[in-house]
Amino acid sequence: MLTPASTNPKVTQVGNYIFRSCFIDPFQGSAMANYAMNKLSMKKFAILYDVRNDYSVGLRQFFTETVKKNGGEIIADESYGEGDIDFKAQLTKIRGTNPDAIYLPGYYTEVGLICRQARELNISIPLMGGDGWDSDKTFEIGRDAVNGCFFTNHYSPDEDRPQVKEFVAAYKQKYNGKTPDAMAILGYDAMHLLADAITRAGDTKGKAIRDALAATKDFPGATGSITMDADRNAKKPIVILKIEDGKTHFVGSVQP
Repeated sequence: MLTPASTNPKVTQVGNYIFRSCFIDPFQGSAMANYAMNKLSMKKFAILYDVRNDYSVGLRQFFTETVKKNGGEIIADESYGEGDIDFKAQLTKIRGTNPDAIYLPGYYTEVGLICRQARELNISIPLMGGDGWDSDKTFEIGRDAVNGCFFTNHYSPDEDRPQVKEFVAAYKQKYNGKTPDAMAILGYDAMHLLADAITRAGDTKGKAIRDALAATKDFPGATGSITMDADRNAKKPIVILKIEDGKTHFVGSVQP
C-alpha cells in the first residue's frame, strides 16, 4: 500500500508493507510553529482545534510541543466539534488573551467559518493551519476573512522548480486551465514513485516492490525530493503559503 496523502504518523505503523509519499503531521505541525516563531517573530499563540478529529488533535500536539521547545507560549487552547457552526464563544476567550496568532489545524469547512467569525469579532491577527485548508471551499466560505492567513501544504503552483512548472502546465492543459490542488500533485508523485520502484525491482511481486520502495532515495518528485525513512515515511520538503487577495502565495519552504 502506498498512500499519497495520509499524514497521520500511525498509518505506516500498521505494517511494513505500508508506505506514504507525503510528509507526516509531526513535521507539518513543527514547520508551522518554527516559521511563525523564526520568520514572523511570534511568541504567544492560541489554538482552536477539532476535538473529534485525529488529524486536528495531532497537529495541535506537534505545534504545541515545538512552540514550547522554542521558548514560546500557548496562552489559549480551545476546541470545537466537526459540524459546529458557531465559534464565537471560543474566539471571544481567545481574543481576551491577546495572542500573536491563532493555530487552526482543521478542515476547510470549519476553517472558513472560523476566519469569518474571528474578523467579525475584530480579531485581526493571522490564523494558521495545515494542509486541511487546501481547498477552493476555504476561499468560498471564508471570503476576505482568510486574507493574511498562513498554512502548510505539500506544494505551491508558484514554486520556481522545473518539476512544478511542468506538472502545472500539463494539468492546466488537460483540465481547462484549472490549477491543480495538492491532492492532484500528490497522486501524480505517488504513481511515479511506484513505477520507479517496480522498474528498479525488475519484478511485480509484492516483496520485490516493497523492498524497492523502502530503498527509495532522492526521488525527484514534483512535490520535492523524496527519500523513504526506516518507518516508510517520505522525508521531503514542506511549503508555507500565505493567503492574500483571495489567492495563495508561496512564502517559504522547510526541508526535513
